[in-house]
Amino acid sequence: MSLLTRSEATWPQSQSDSVPALAGFVVSAFSPLAAHIAARCLEQVTATERTAVIIVSATGDLETAEATAKAVDAGQRPGPLLFYQAVPNAVAGYIAAKHGLAGPVICLGPQRPGLDEGLAVADLLIRDGDADEALIISVEQAMVPGGTGNAIAVLVKGGN
Repeated sequence: MSLLTRSEATWPQSQSDSVPALAGFVVSAFSPLAAHIAARCLEQVTATERTAVIIVSATGDLETAEATAKAVDAGQRPGPLLFYQAVPNAVAGYIAAKHGLAGPVICLGPQRPGLDEGLAVADLLIRDGDADEALIISVEQAMVPGGTGNAIAVLVKGGN
């Protein structure tokens, strides 16, 4: 089966593109960026209720990992918000709840950045009847301080 793209959004769109804060997610832009790019993608179409949410990131949330490591190295307890936001499923669940998406919620950590593994999982979920469509969100934070990360969200459905 081939997948058809219903909607797509990318970040950044310009040098001044900023990510709005997301309540409950602190220190890192990873989860706010995932939620922001998902909302941009979904504002263009009406998603079905049985839409899967698939987050793909080769690097994961680097800023949260760094903040947690610094706290532990300093002999301090990491803040309680860092515990749940360190798992990408937290923001995937937030996105699903906010947009009324009742399909599977999956997070992938491929070896290479991009949508390929997310598209493969989306294809399986749709072919197996577990979802009618899939929102795939790829988020990669900058690997160097002051660098720019990127994100893309694609809403796909099954085709012939």
